[in-house]
Amino acid sequence: MLPMANRAYLSVWCKNFAEERVLEDFAKFLGTVPFSAAKPGFEYLIVRAVDARESPMLEQNLRALPLDGSGIIELAKDYLYPDSAYEVHCNWDLWLFDTEGRSKLEPQPLEIFCHGEEYDDGFFRESGHIQVDLGFEHFFTGHAGLLGMRRGERTPAQSPEEARFLELMAWPENLQRYQEKTRENIRQLLDWIRKIEKAVPVERVRLWSEGEENFEARVEEILVAH
Repeated sequence: MLPMANRAYLSVWCKNFAEERVLEDFAKFLGTVPFSAAKPGFEYLIVRAVDARESPMLEQNLRALPLDGSGIIELAKDYLYPDSAYEVHCNWDLWLFDTEGRSKLEPQPLEIFCHGEEYDDGFFRESGHIQVDLGFEHFFTGHAGLLGMRRGERTPAQSPEEARFLELMAWPENLQRYQEKTRENIRQLLDWIRKIEKAVPVERVRLWSEGEENFEARVEEILVAH
């Protein structure tokens, strides 16, 4: 397998995120989620209090009958406290490349967290009122520095599988397809952020990842590179 350690995240801070508005704003956010065509709906809900070390107050597996945002809020409304956090799981469609250079559009997990302002001693200050685990960083940045305007700064292969992938990407047509499909992933992400900013009273948005010093600048670079 190709190395897949680093993950990408979206953090959103909301204006006037008072206790009585938490679920209202969270419902607006959930209404923007770009569900997978093959796997629509929210499949899992967890509600926690105080911090992540505490046992969940509510844990629901919804795979048999996935819910929309209003269904999630209906389940969560009895657990509206300033020290509560809400976690939902769903899927969205992203372009993937395998070690043979083949591309395919597949459902990928999305994990969305909503933090009350007293949860875990104000955890929201660093992570956002709402935080999304977007999946693997390379869905948006590619492997080994192949994409964007810094193509000369490629990193060495970290496995035989990645070495094989890099050999395939030495063919211009393969690299072009890789860049095009990665751009489609980026466009979907940026389109989603625009929908969030229209639907939710957003104060600040941050795109970040575990591997890139400036993930937002990196994806913008790949989007405009020729």
